[in-house]
Amino acid sequence: MNRITQLFNIKYPIIQGGMIWNSGYKLASAVSNSGGLGLIGAGSMYPEVLREHIQKCKKVTDKPFGVNVPMLYPNIQEIMDIIVEEGVKIVFTSAGNPKTWTSFLKDNGITVVHVVSSSKFALKAQEAGVDAVVAEGFEAGGHNGREETTTLTLIPMVKENISIPLIAAGGIATGRGMLAAMVLGADGVQMGSRFVASTESSAHDNFKKSVLETGEGETQLTLKELAPVRLIKNKFFNDVQELYLKGPSKEDLENLLGKRRAKRGMFEGDLVEGELEIGQIAGLIHDIKPVEVIIKDIISEFEVAKTELKSIGFSN
Repeated sequence: MNRITQLFNIKYPIIQGGMIWNSGYKLASAVSNSGGLGLIGAGSMYPEVLREHIQKCKKVTDKPFGVNVPMLYPNIQEIMDIIVEEGVKIVFTSAGNPKTWTSFLKDNGITVVHVVSSSKFALKAQEAGVDAVVAEGFEAGGHNGREETTTLTLIPMVKENISIPLIAAGGIATGRGMLAAMVLGADGVQMGSRFVASTESSAHDNFKKSVLETGEGETQLTLKELAPVRLIKNKFFNDVQELYLKGPSKEDLENLLGKRRAKRGMFEGDLVEGELEIGQIAGLIHDIKPVEVIIKDIISEFEVAKTELKSIGFSN
C-alpha cells in the first residue's frame, strides 16, 4: 500500500487517463476490475451520455472508478451535477483553475485530483484543496502544458514543492517506466497511450493500429495558440504545419481545425484528415491487448525491474 492506493482504495498505483474518444465505461471498468483506477473521459461526452456511461460502469464493476473533467468544455455545471447525482466518488479535473470546482466536489464527498504541467500550478492545486495532483510531462499525448517540461525533470521538481500525493504522467507505458517515475518521487502513475491500444478502448481500430505503427519522432506538439496538443504526423498535421509557414492568426488555425476533428480521427478512424492524439511513448507500444493483460504485464515488469535495481546495490 502507498498513498495513492490508499487514497483510491485500489490494488495498484496505476490510473488510466480519462482521454477523449478513448475512455468510455468499458475501458474504465476494465482498468478498475484489474486493480487500477479507471476514468471515464467526460471531455468527449454530452452530459446525458456521461450519465449513461457512469450508470453502465457501476453495473459492471464494484471497484472504485472516476470521471475526468476538462474544465474548458461547455456544460460544466450540468456535468458536475450529474457526477454528484450518480454518486461518483473520484473526479480528476484539468484545463482550468482548480479553485473553481474543488470545494463544490469535496463538499459532496468527492476525492479531487487536478492535472498540472508545472510546480507553480501544482502548488496552486494544493492550495485549492485537491487531494492529489497529476504532474504531466511534455511527452504526453493529447492536450498538454505550454511549458514543455519533460516528465524526468517535472516529477522531482513538483515533489520538492508539494506535500500531497503525486501521480506522474507523460511517457509512461511500461513497468520500468512506472518504477522510474516512482524513484523520481511519484506515488503512482497515470497512463493514457498504453490504454488506447487496448481491446476495451473505445478508439476506432484504425487509430489503435496507427498507434502501433507510430515510431520515434512521429508525434509533435502543435496548435499552441489554441490548446497545445500532441499529434501523430498525418495529412491534417502537415496541413497545420503548412499554415504556420504563412503566419496564421488564431482564427485561421481555428478554421483549419474546424469541429469534430478529434472525433473524426480517434473515434471514426479517419487517419488522413482526423486529429490523432497520442504520446511519444507510442514508439514502445507494439500490441493491442485486453486491459487485464496490460496491467499484469506492467506489474510483472515493475517487479523484475525492482529486483534488478537491488541486484546492483540499490535497496527498495
